[in-house]
Amino acid sequence: MQNIIKKIRQYYPVSDKSIEELFSGMKQVFYPKHHILIEGGKKSGNVFFIENGFSRSYCLINGEEVTTWFSREGDITFALNDLYHNTAGFEFVELLENSELFVISTEKLNRLCETNIEIANWSRVCHQECLLKLQLTRIDRLTLSAQERYEKLVLEQPDILQRANLGHLASYLGMTQPSLSKIRAKKQTGKINP
Repeated sequence: MQNIIKKIRQYYPVSDKSIEELFSGMKQVFYPKHHILIEGGKKSGNVFFIENGFSRSYCLINGEEVTTWFSREGDITFALNDLYHNTAGFEFVELLENSELFVISTEKLNRLCETNIEIANWSRVCHQECLLKLQLTRIDRLTLSAQERYEKLVLEQPDILQRANLGHLASYLGMTQPSLSKIRAKKQTGKINP
């Protein structure tokens, strides 16, 4: 639980008592690489906290998987509609590594947010930071070249390059896999500026 607790406290100074209350409603689970945690179009009813492992969220657009988010140690992952509106979500979540997770039902987590101000504040800050990141990613797609988006990813989230495959990286960056391959090859040969 150390990675999860550390990440929770990066967002908000949640007390040991509140952490204990949060974890009392959770169950520890282990799933293998490629396990689908959440399936688009189906209600999950769960929020997953990643202690060890790595996942990607993706949507199906015209039959193609488009990666929208990566989650790693300490992060939470869930279906947006499921948590916010109690309906089936549109996204899928796939584990990209063997993973150790803690799972809590959306019902329990929402009830805890109603009764524990620290958990409610942590949740609010966590969600506002993720919303900001999503908005900045959207702006990057509109204003930065493919090369600049790749360079920004290398600078800000270098671990993703070792943990996700080329196809997942390309769709996350909004480019084709051949385009990403060319950009990476140029960078490795030193033909573009870091």
